Amino acid sequence: MTDIGHIEAFLPCPTPDLWLENALSNQAIMLIDHANCEKKAASTALNLIYRYTDNFELLNKMSRLVREEMRHFEQVIKIMKKRNIAYQHITASRYATGLRQTVRNEDPARLVDILIVGAFIEARSCERFAKLAPYLDDELEEFYTSLLTSEARHYKDYLYLAQKAAGDESIQARINVVSKVEEQLVQMPDSEFRFHSGPVG
Repeated sequence: MTDIGHIEAFLPCPTPDLWLENALSNQAIMLIDHANCEKKAASTALNLIYRYTDNFELLNKMSRLVREEMRHFEQVIKIMKKRNIAYQHITASRYATGLRQTVRNEDPARLVDILIVGAFIEARSCERFAKLAPYLDDELEEFYTSLLTSEARHYKDYLYLAQKAAGDESIQARINVVSKVEEQLVQMPDSEFRFHSGPVG
């Protein structure tokens, strides 16, 4: 399995064990929300491509990310179809919305924060794929393990682009701000299980 030690060190806390129990007992919802997450990740990257047309490095990295996220989406819905899981509408978790509340209003600060939030979302996804994989059936274990490399690269790309957008100014203070919010969102109990939810007790 891909070494994700650097991602675990970046995240403020591990995913609670209760969330893992929630996921294993709600695998249909897990797959539906996973598909939603892949679509949203692609959409976020596309929005960046439309908004920051003069940033060629960002355009290239986000273009690749869009293709990969949509490929993952196709893989998830293929598994769902095979398992007769209907792609029904479910509400989003509070996770991404909560993280985006940290984003400042004016560029370049806004871009820096959006990219840092993206890094946390990719890092947490990677950590949860790794946590889940050993407990899943062979097909899902292989699939989730295969996602670790790309998710880890996406996390690195977001952080790299955030530092580039910040210029000579360190982004560590902003990472710390988002990190505190991310920890609360991951550890606070939730009312409904989702891929990025807190634990449901």
